[in-house]
Amino acid sequence: MGLPAKLLGDGEQELLHLRSHGKVMIKPTIWLIVVAALGGVVFAMLPVSWRPASAWVVTIAALLAAIPVYLAPLLRWRTSTYTLTNHRLITRSGIINKAGHDVPVARITNVAYERSLTDRMFGCGSLVFTTSAEAPVVLHDVPKVEEVGVAISNLLFGVRA
Repeated sequence: MGLPAKLLGDGEQELLHLRSHGKVMIKPTIWLIVVAALGGVVFAMLPVSWRPASAWVVTIAALLAAIPVYLAPLLRWRTSTYTLTNHRLITRSGIINKAGHDVPVARITNVAYERSLTDRMFGCGSLVFTTSAEAPVVLHDVPKVEEVGVAISNLLFGVRA
């Protein structure tokens, strides 16, 4: 599912639509498990005579704690996308307040990638687009970054296989 057609210009075609790698959800998932475990421990420590009210209080507290530690990062990940069209590189992010950056393809002069050890373990990395006028545009945690980088270079610089 890419960008809606109403956001594309005349003659503009979507070539690639990406979101960052799912590895960004590892820490929030661990925190969700910790919150659930703490909720279980607190529930077990409360006197039986306090039930069922205590069960509701602990459950609601755990759910409220899960919002900033899991739900917000999940929504942030789901709403952040990278799109390459035949005219521009488009980044979009934001849950409530949306932010975006469009870079004309004609201004991109170089495509490079960076991969840390953990990026290599997960098969992702960062794509760095150097432009003629602005600071480099960095797309973090791109899945299969080497393959995507080569494909984008071929699309941008006219190399055909």
